[in-house]
Amino acid sequence: MALKNGTVVLPDGTVQTTVYVRDGLISALGGDAPAARVIDCTGLTILPGVIDTQVHFREPGAEENENLESGSRSAVLGGVTGVFEMPNTKPTTSTPEAVADKLARARDRMWCEHAFYVGATSDNADDCGTLEKLPGTAGIKVFMGSSTGNLLVSEDAMLERVLQSGQRRVAIHAEDEARLKARLGERVEGDAGSHPVWRDDETALRATRRVLALARKTGRRVHILHVTTPAELELIAQHRDIASCELTPQHLTLCAEDAYPRLGTLAQMNPPIRSRAHREGLWHWVSQGLPDVIGSDHAPHGLEAKGRPYPASPSGMPGVQTLLPLMLDHVAHHRMTLRRLVDLTSAGAQRLFGLVRKGRIAVGYDADFTVVDLKARWTIEENWLASRCGWSPFTGQSITGRPVGTIIRGHQVMWEGTLADKAIGQPFRFDSTDRPA
Repeated sequence: MALKNGTVVLPDGTVQTTVYVRDGLISALGGDAPAARVIDCTGLTILPGVIDTQVHFREPGAEENENLESGSRSAVLGGVTGVFEMPNTKPTTSTPEAVADKLARARDRMWCEHAFYVGATSDNADDCGTLEKLPGTAGIKVFMGSSTGNLLVSEDAMLERVLQSGQRRVAIHAEDEARLKARLGERVEGDAGSHPVWRDDETALRATRRVLALARKTGRRVHILHVTTPAELELIAQHRDIASCELTPQHLTLCAEDAYPRLGTLAQMNPPIRSRAHREGLWHWVSQGLPDVIGSDHAPHGLEAKGRPYPASPSGMPGVQTLLPLMLDHVAHHRMTLRRLVDLTSAGAQRLFGLVRKGRIAVGYDADFTVVDLKARWTIEENWLASRCGWSPFTGQSITGRPVGTIIRGHQVMWEGTLADKAIGQPFRFDSTDRPA
């Protein structure tokens, strides 16, 4: 295969060149060699395959909201070539048997590459070092504050045991459970706008401060998910030797002043959508180069459940399909450069988690490409969405920048909204868990 006439984002620059693929790998950059198949990318930009490092595909246990097939179909339609899936399913992904079950369910059903997090619990805290080495796992995930599901490691002693067991980077949902319980009275019946009042800045900052202290004590690297406050980012900046972090498109795009009056409980997620000032503070830290990755925190619930009066409504919103369009629109509006976006959506994941042959366009790497039209102007419409939940907080939003094609290991999985005949996603390989054949 040859991708010709496109603008290609390479590690050392952006150039118009031809990318050649053989046996699923990038075989050459540039030149004029013959190819059995040519894809004309005139007017298009070829990015390294986009990796979404936080999704909840709800299988097993809540397939009415999403499953591995529908969630990964949403991913590739949005230009995403791989995902890290979270463990708060029913049953939880907290044992070797549960990981094996997910991998079996994914075979021949998931459209994109994938890895599954193992959830830390009081029962497996001392076994995390073994669990993180299982093939197809992204590592260990800790919920310090209660969210959707029943995984919770809220006490420092238990969290320290988790951090002492293993070597890979541990992903953290950082909200302080004790403060959440103490502030339950801040929730206002029927008012989703009280969600960020209940789960306030201090709830997030206190948990982040605690886990950083324990990471320092144990010498363990941690990855703080879906950061929502500038104060947390300022703190993380002081601990870059042990801490990395993620932002979401939702927190970079929505703000409380507009989202809760307009969307109500559809804007409810954990940690919450916060104020316009918070959003601008996150963008400041993007300009400072701090966040390592963008993850969607795709966490769908059906409209019936989301329609319950707050706080009976569940937290979470879909996002894997809109991750790239939203971020391309931010590029179009000069909030970030295209090269910074590539670092946040491909190179960053490879660098943090040790992905094998992923994350860049270079000879010998997997032929994973996200092909985009940076100038296309379009509107996110409901009939484009593939998630089983059937909605998005961004429906009706006008976007500049559109995913055109998703190519995984040389397979054209999606082109112009049309999917291939079958799903070919495989488990990611990690240099910390895999050995060459």
